Amino acid sequence: MFKTKIGTDLEEAKYWLEQGELVGIPTETVYGLAANGLDPMAVAKIYAVKQRPQFNPLILHAASPDRIEKLVVGIPETCHKLMKRFSPGPLTYLLPKSSLVPEIITAGNVRVAVRIPDHPLTLQLLELLDFPIAAPSANPSGYVSPVSAAHVLDGLEGKIPYILDGGVCRVGLESTILGFENDIAVIHRLGTVTAEEISSGSLVKVNISLSHSAPSAPGQLKSHYATRTPLICGDITHLLGKFEGQKIGVLSFTQTYLRGVQKNIVLSKAGKLEEAAANLFMAMRQFDALGLDIIVTEAFPDEGIGMAINDRLARAAYRGESE
Repeated sequence: MFKTKIGTDLEEAKYWLEQGELVGIPTETVYGLAANGLDPMAVAKIYAVKQRPQFNPLILHAASPDRIEKLVVGIPETCHKLMKRFSPGPLTYLLPKSSLVPEIITAGNVRVAVRIPDHPLTLQLLELLDFPIAAPSANPSGYVSPVSAAHVLDGLEGKIPYILDGGVCRVGLESTILGFENDIAVIHRLGTVTAEEISSGSLVKVNISLSHSAPSAPGQLKSHYATRTPLICGDITHLLGKFEGQKIGVLSFTQTYLRGVQKNIVLSKAGKLEEAAANLFMAMRQFDALGLDIIVTEAFPDEGIGMAINDRLARAAYRGESE
């Protein structure tokens, strides 16, 4: 057991990572649970602390394209173009791994997920280290991802020594994960960098391939991002009638619902999907703290970032067998 501290001391974060321990780190997407990505024993602690299935791969975070080149075997020209436009930022690249990358990172896959995070504190930390950081979301596996240092503490207090506090995450959803098959770019996880943006940034065809049962990239499990309170997606007005008399929370895009509602959180009164995405996980955690019976929500416009929001809501609502 650790006495978990929260602070902005880069040297302390560096110290713990170099000792093979785990540190909570901020990124522009969500907070990550960081370990030395080249130390299999340190990486194994991520799986243990999160109770994460070991067949679910991890993302390696590096400070620059030059450092990424050491972790992979060749970067396609299309990927180079995308890095110039989107990195640092919420786009992860799935590339053939080099022998430097431990098998535990990729769960035995021949490709490794790599990205350059767009957060000043974590970029400074990565510059101080002589190894990349492996960092899935800093929360117990399957639960709503953390977007503040307080969220990390809530889920992992006593299990890690230090949380680097970088404020509330700006983007609020995990990165888009992109692989490359010949002349086609393939999205393996939906995020805030959309297929349209990738296509316009690389002039290649973009397909979407989400494999829930045998993930080749992080963040593909069908049951994920789940609130402790049951969450149901559908027509909100119908659901309010169905669950009348219960303590209901409503998670809506632009419209306000008051009648028969314990609490309504509107993600974007202006109807902006980027704002809705940034507020999503914070709202889900707020609902979980209220002792509600049910959370009801709706499908968002299924385009651009709305596709990523719908993906997270569908997996938060999934109540089948854990995969």
